[in-house]
Amino acid sequence: MLRRFGEPAEPGRRYTTRPGAYAIILGAGGLLVTETHVPEHEIQLPGGGIDPGESPLQALHREAFEETGWRIAPRLRLGAYQRFTYMPEYDLWARKVCHIYLCAAVARHGPPREAAHEPVWLAPGAATRALSNSGDRWFLEALLRAPAGPGRPARRAR
Repeated sequence: MLRRFGEPAEPGRRYTTRPGAYAIILGAGGLLVTETHVPEHEIQLPGGGIDPGESPLQALHREAFEETGWRIAPRLRLGAYQRFTYMPEYDLWARKVCHIYLCAAVARHGPPREAAHEPVWLAPGAATRALSNSGDRWFLEALLRAPAGPGRPARRAR
C-alpha cells in the first residue's frame, strides 16, 4: 500500500491513475527546484507524468530537462507515494503515483523548455519549507534525516 499525502479520495469520484517521476536534485548550489506561477504559485520538485512507452527514468530525465534546463544523473530511487488531486491543465481528477529519485545535477544546457517553470537553487532546509507538496517535503525531510555513510542501505535507480 502506498503512503498517501494530501486529501483522501472523494467517494464516488472517478480518478485516472497518473504515474510520474520526480527528482530531488542536489548540486553545488543546494537543491534544484522549479518555481511556477501557472495555474498558481508553487515550488516543486522537477518532474512530471510518465508518458506511454516511457520508463520512469526516461520521464525523469525528460521532465527535469524541460523544467530546469539541467541534465541530471539519477543515483537512488527513494520510494513512491500517491495523492488525489484535480489537474486543471488536463481537466482531470487524478490519482498521482509519484516516484521520487535522488539525483545529481550534471550540467546546465540552457533555460527551461517549459515557459511556466523557473529553476531555483535553494538550501535543502529552505526547500523543505518552500515545497508546495507535502509528499515531496516528506521525502526530502527523510533524506536529510538519513545518516550518511557506507553502511547505509541503498537501492540503485531503476
